[in-house]
Amino acid sequence: MPGTDPDRESWRAERAEAAAAHAQALERRRAKETEQARGLIAQFLAEARRRDLAPVPLRARSPDGKRHYRTGLEGWYLRRNQTVGLATDGGFYLLTTPAGPLALLRGVRLEPSDPPMVLGAGARDGESIDLAEALARVLEEH
Repeated sequence: MPGTDPDRESWRAERAEAAAAHAQALERRRAKETEQARGLIAQFLAEARRRDLAPVPLRARSPDGKRHYRTGLEGWYLRRNQTVGLATDGGFYLLTTPAGPLALLRGVRLEPSDPPMVLGAGARDGESIDLAEALARVLEEH
């Protein structure tokens, strides 16, 4: 069929353009969410300083939860299962990490992540909590 190839190429180009536009929209939404979350964290840190809220050492854990590793970070756990933490400098950390035997001696080095507005969204354990709620709970419990 002589007209099929140009039609197919046009369709592919349209699909690629739509996919790129969708990806850009998702990135804009993620960036806006991160900015909002950082604002909540900044408010929390100011209130924590005002209340002289003592941070605790943040420890990472193995995916099975059986091993715990030093991180060199201090801050507050945002989830009761201690898988998410907020460092005193505002860094947001996922505290589950695969690590080998040397990590028990040396500890682990974690990189901060962009904070979401909902902690655990889409997680298999079904336990999600709004960031604002998690931060408020830390303030209430201390």
